[in-house]
Amino acid sequence: MRVLFISAEMAPFAKMGGLGDVVGSLPQALNAKGVDTRVLMPLYGPVKEKFGERLEYLFHFRFTRLSGTADVYIHTVKQDGVQVYFLESWPFFSGGDYIYSDINWDRERFIFFSQAAMAAAWELGQGRHNNERWFPDVLHVQDWHTGLIPFLLYESRLAPGWDKVASVLSIHNMAYQGWEAATYLTPAGVPARRHPDLIYQDRTDNLLGIGIAYAHKLNTVSPRHATELHYPRFGEGLEGLVWVRNGDFSGILNGLDMNLVNPATDPALRNHFDWKNFRTERPKNKLELQAELGLEQNVDKPLIGIVSRLVEQKGMDFAVPGLRRILAETDAQLVVIGKGKPEIEEELRHLEWDFGWKARIIIDYRADLAQRIYGGVDMLLVPSRYEPCGLTQMLAMRYGALPVVRETGGLADTVTNYDNGAADQGTGFLFLFEEPEAVRLTLHWAIETFRFRRAAFERMQERAMRTDFSWDRPVQQYISMYEAALAKTGTETITLAATGRGRPRK
Repeated sequence: MRVLFISAEMAPFAKMGGLGDVVGSLPQALNAKGVDTRVLMPLYGPVKEKFGERLEYLFHFRFTRLSGTADVYIHTVKQDGVQVYFLESWPFFSGGDYIYSDINWDRERFIFFSQAAMAAAWELGQGRHNNERWFPDVLHVQDWHTGLIPFLLYESRLAPGWDKVASVLSIHNMAYQGWEAATYLTPAGVPARRHPDLIYQDRTDNLLGIGIAYAHKLNTVSPRHATELHYPRFGEGLEGLVWVRNGDFSGILNGLDMNLVNPATDPALRNHFDWKNFRTERPKNKLELQAELGLEQNVDKPLIGIVSRLVEQKGMDFAVPGLRRILAETDAQLVVIGKGKPEIEEELRHLEWDFGWKARIIIDYRADLAQRIYGGVDMLLVPSRYEPCGLTQMLAMRYGALPVVRETGGLADTVTNYDNGAADQGTGFLFLFEEPEAVRLTLHWAIETFRFRRAAFERMQERAMRTDFSWDRPVQQYISMYEAALAKTGTETITLAATGRGRPRK
């Protein structure tokens, strides 16, 4: 089976969040199971500057659409055994733009990317320019940026070569949809979307909605979030389409590269540890982290960490007042690293100004420091309003920091609540309400457990570190989804109400 991931992000080249992490690790895990998986992504200007010496020019073709003809250049590199293709074309992907910019420009250029990605896949399949012939069985697209591709594939069904290709759409964040794209779809020559559910729900110009309607199979990145997306609180206006596609929709939990994120080998940590020796070795990292941050070095002082985008989605707006109360009422220390909304950044800075002897706020993102935070803090706060999956809490558990999380999405799927006893169960502390008092009371609970039930706290740390967050099980679920999508190419028929005729979706 040949699978082509088409994505706006892939770590380590271009990453803004979980999407980049997943596309950076899942193809590698699929390859290990015998699935020939490759990735196609845009060549952003900064990526070309940083990785240009590694890139190998592959071929060039001219791509014509209604609005004109573009020169498209394909470059490639092997990353962790995965063949990655980069699509370069002026003015969309070649200059100074990074991953995302103005939403109007982003809609226009990702519509172009979707169209050009189909053309690039065809060129790869022809083996032109003295290259190998490689044509995908499955197009695995990610989020709204490539949501148009399942429709473009559907429109190509009667063209030889495309009739056996399946499409799969993964939804990493329903809040971003590529709304009101008609202004850009029509000049680009994209045919009218006549799917009856899109027409009925007035979503014919919503790029993510188009993907939901036309993809053979769909998933989001945790089972709990798959349920949440059926309802208005999380469905963001597309819950009606999700209900229609319920039989083709699933939740598959994200995984980690357990060899890469490993406290026993992580070069960011001076003192390596695992679940067998963390009781003696991990506290050394806590002391070093406190020294690095200029905090009092004391292994018995509770140390709370946050590694997050500082935005409302992550619950930072209601978390800050709760943290202020915690700092005022306890001797707990706090370290925060992240960037985001200026107003939230300013509120966090005020925390450091008011509690400078026990709080450090780093408005930045440094991967090495983030790893030391995971490996040194006692607990990690993740108060997200919604979290499709979340990797932060998994990383925290892998490194022995107990997560304090809101009960939603992948956080609820991955963190088991403490039993408030001997820790016969539990890998963290959960709360439900989106309010400062919930953050304050749950952190008090975690701090008191750390202080007065240390054996139970350490028992949860060991259980968390031993939890299997590898890709082994999710990969098998993805393979099954690909097989089901391919089966639909031979059996599914969609009748377009607007034309009154059926077109076989072979």
